Amino acid sequence: MVLKEKNKDKNQKQPDSAKKNPSSADIQNDAKENTDTQKGDIRELEEQLSKEKDRFVRLSAEFDNYRKRKQREIDEFKKFATETVFKQFLPVVDNLERAISSAESNKDLDTLLEGVKMTHKEILKIFQSFNVTPVEAENQEFDPNFHQAVTQKETDEVPENTVTNVLQTGYVLNDRLIRPAMVVVSKRTENEADEPKET
Repeated sequence: MVLKEKNKDKNQKQPDSAKKNPSSADIQNDAKENTDTQKGDIRELEEQLSKEKDRFVRLSAEFDNYRKRKQREIDEFKKFATETVFKQFLPVVDNLERAISSAESNKDLDTLLEGVKMTHKEILKIFQSFNVTPVEAENQEFDPNFHQAVTQKETDEVPENTVTNVLQTGYVLNDRLIRPAMVVVSKRTENEADEPKET
C-alpha cells in the first residue's frame, strides 16, 4: 500500500519536472512566436520609416520651392526698388530738356538761369521726399563726422576751426551720412607780433 502511494507521488511529480524541462517542440513554438513578433515589429518600423522619409522629401521639396519663390521676389524687388525715385526724376529731366531747347533757340541767359534754379528746387524736393537732407556747414564749427576739410584759410573774422566756405554740399539719408560736405576751414592768422623778433 505504501509502495503504491509512493509510485503515485512520483507520477504526480513528473508533470512538474516536465514543465521545468520543456520539450524541443515547445522551444520551437516559442522561438517561432518570437520571430513572428519581431518580424511584425520590423515591418511596422519599416512602414513608419517609409512614412517619415516621404514626409521629409515633401517638406524638403516645399522648402526648396519656398526658397526659390523668395529669391525670385527679392530679385524682382531689387530690379524695381528704385522705380519710384526715377519716376519722380522724370519731370526734372523734362524741365532740363526744355531749358536746353530754350537756350539753344533763345539766347536769354536770365530765362535759362531761372529754369535751372527751378529744376534745382525740384530735385531738392525729391530729395526731401526720400529723407535726403543737406549737411549744414556754412559758418558752422568744423565737424569731422559731417565735413571734409579740403583746405584752411587764415582769417580773424570768424573763430578758429569754423567752416568759411562750402565747396560741395554734403547729404544725409535718414540720419546716415551719404556724402560729407567738402569745406574750407578757418585758422588764426600769424601776426607779426607773434613772430619772434630778430636781435
